[in-house]
Amino acid sequence: MTTAPAEVERPEAEDVVAPDTPWCTVVWNDPVNLMSYVTYVFQSYFGYPKTKAERLMLDVHEKGKAIVSSGAREAMEIDVEAMHGYGLWATLQKTGDRG
Repeated sequence: MTTAPAEVERPEAEDVVAPDTPWCTVVWNDPVNLMSYVTYVFQSYFGYPKTKAERLMLDVHEKGKAIVSSGAREAMEIDVEAMHGYGLWATLQKTGDRG
């Protein structure tokens, strides 16, 4: 006795799920932390060179926020928690979202 091969149902184009868009960690300006400390945090936690850490710190100070990392949601949740551990104000958002 032979069996016919199973039919595989292919998804329609509109049924295809797009991969999750990357997420980012946003650090916000606050009235507490010194600019030198924020630079230190970016260097020590993310391993950024001093020039990049200073540029991000200036974005935080002058623009009110800076995107300091991006990637999978779980990794960004870890980065946000780390920033909180350093006493910085940080949030998580999808890349492309306006905030």
